[in-house]
Amino acid sequence: MNEVILIYMAALLLAWPLGRYLASIYAMEPGPSDRIFAAFENRLYRFIGVDPQTSMSWKQYGKSILKLHLIIAVLALAVLMLQGWLPLNPDAIGDMSWDLALHTAASFITNTNQQHYSGQAQLSYFAHMFAIVSMQVITPAAGIAALVAILRTAFARRDASALTADGAVVVGNFYVDLVRTIVRVMLPIALITALLLSWQGVPNTMHGAYVATPVDRTAELAEQRIPVGPVAPMVAIKQIGTNGGGWYGPNSSVPLENPTPISNFIETVAIVLIPMALVFMTGHLTGRRNLGLMIMGMMLIMSAALTTLNIWSENQPNAAFAGLAAAGPNMEGKEVRFGATATALWGSFTTQTSNGSVNGMHDSFNPIGGATLLMDMFINATFGGAGVGLINFLIFLLLAVFLGSLMVGRSPELYGRALEAKEIKLISITLLLQPVLILALSAITVAIPGLAQVSNPGFHGLSQVLYEYTSAFANNGSGFEGLGDDTPWWNVSCAVALILGRFIPILAPLALAAMLAGKRVAPTSSGSLCVETPTFALLTLGVIVLFALLSFFPVLALGPLAEQLTLAG
Repeated sequence: MNEVILIYMAALLLAWPLGRYLASIYAMEPGPSDRIFAAFENRLYRFIGVDPQTSMSWKQYGKSILKLHLIIAVLALAVLMLQGWLPLNPDAIGDMSWDLALHTAASFITNTNQQHYSGQAQLSYFAHMFAIVSMQVITPAAGIAALVAILRTAFARRDASALTADGAVVVGNFYVDLVRTIVRVMLPIALITALLLSWQGVPNTMHGAYVATPVDRTAELAEQRIPVGPVAPMVAIKQIGTNGGGWYGPNSSVPLENPTPISNFIETVAIVLIPMALVFMTGHLTGRRNLGLMIMGMMLIMSAALTTLNIWSENQPNAAFAGLAAAGPNMEGKEVRFGATATALWGSFTTQTSNGSVNGMHDSFNPIGGATLLMDMFINATFGGAGVGLINFLIFLLLAVFLGSLMVGRSPELYGRALEAKEIKLISITLLLQPVLILALSAITVAIPGLAQVSNPGFHGLSQVLYEYTSAFANNGSGFEGLGDDTPWWNVSCAVALILGRFIPILAPLALAAMLAGKRVAPTSSGSLCVETPTFALLTLGVIVLFALLSFFPVLALGPLAEQLTLAG
C-alpha cells in the first residue's frame, strides 16, 4: 500500500502547481508563458485564419467543436483506409476495413481510444503518427477548452452583464482555448514524459520490426519479428491526455511499452495528473477556492473508496485456481513485475479518469474488481477524462442543487442564478442518455444470437458486453478483452455510443452555462443554498452514488455480482 499512497501524493503534489499554471493560461492575463509561446501562437492563428480577439456564443463555440472533429474524422478515415498506399510503412501493413476504420476514427475523435485492432500489427507508422497521435493531442485539448468555457461562463465571480454582447452570452473563443491547451499544456508535458519513458527503455525509433532468432527455433518458428517504432511519444500523450490507446495491443502490460517499475510509476501518475490539475484550476480560475477544494475532496473520497475495494478484491485468490496452486492474490492476466496491487491501482485510475490504458487484463479481474471498474465508468465523474470528467461532475452538482433546494423549500438556484425548467431538462437529458443507451445496446446485443461474440458464457459474458458499451459511452476505451469485438455490429454500434457519449455531455452543459450566465443574479440571503459546505458535498456524493446504483444495479446483479456469488458458492 505504500506504493499506492506514494502515487496519490506525487500526483497531488504535481497537480497543485499545474492547476495554478492552467488558471493563469485561461485567465487570458499577461504572464511569463507569453514570452515563450505567444509569438508561435500568433503565427498559428494567422495560419488557420482565426482572430483571437473575437468571442463566441455557446452555439458558435459548439459548432466550432463539431466542425473541427468532423474534419479530423474524415482525414483519419482516409489515412486508415489508405495506409497501405501511404509512406512510413516499413512492415507493409494493409488498409483497414471500412467498419474498423469508422470505429477507430470515432474512437479517437472522442478522446476514447477504444481499440478493436492491435496497433503494432494493423497500423503503419504514418497512421500512428498522423492520424492516431494527432487526435490524441487535439481531442483532449478540445475537452479541456469546453470545460474552461463552462467554468468562466457559469461559475466565475463576475457580473453576468459583462458576458453579454449583441444579446448573446459570450463563452470565449474555442480556437484560442484549443491552441493554448495544445501549445502550452499538452505538448510540453508530453515531451517531458516521453523523454522520461525513453530513459527507461521505451522504444523511440523509425526502424522497422526487429527480427530475432529464438534459442529453441523450429522449422515452424525460425524467427520472431518484434515490432518497434516511436512508441515513447505515443505512450506519453496517451497517458497525459487520458487517451489510453496503446502502440501495442496489450497496451502498457507489454514490456516494450512499460518496461520498469519506474516507467510504471511515471505512467500511473500521468493518468491522473491533468484531471487532478483541472480541479485545482477550477478554484483559481473562477475565484472560488472553496469550490475547487470541495470538488477535490469529493473526488478523492470516491477514488479512494473504489480503489481500496478494487485492490482488496485483486489481492484475494482467484476461485478458478482453487486447489491447483498455493493461495495468494489473483495474478491471472497480470504482469509479475507489477503484481496485483499496482495493477489494481492502475485499473482504478484508468477507469476513474476515462483513460482506458491497462497494465493488466481487466477481463481477468475478480468479479468484485470488475464491478468496481464498471462503477468508476458509470459515475464517470471521479476525476474523469481531460475536461469532460469535471463537466460531468458539475452536472451532478447542479442536480444536487435542484434536489437540495427543494428539500429546504427554496427555488433552485446556483450562485444567485435560477435553475428553471429548461436547465433541468438539459440536465436530465445529459444524465439519462447514459443508462438508456448503454442498457439498450447491451440488451440488443445479448438478445440477438451471433452479435455478442463473448468468450465466456453466462454472467461473465454479460459483463463483457456491458463493459464494452459502458467503456464506449464513458469515453474510456478499456475492455474485457475476451470479447470478439472486430465485427461490423460491434464497430458500428460502439461508434454510435462513442459519438453520443462525447458530444452531448459537452454541448448540453455548454448551453446550460450560457443560460445561467444570461440570468439576473439574485442577492444572497440566509436562506440561499450554499454549495461550498461539507453538508452539500455529502448531498452531492449521495446523488452521484444513488444515480449510478439506481441506473445500473440490476445489470450489475445479473453480471459481476451474480458471478461472485456463484464462485463463492
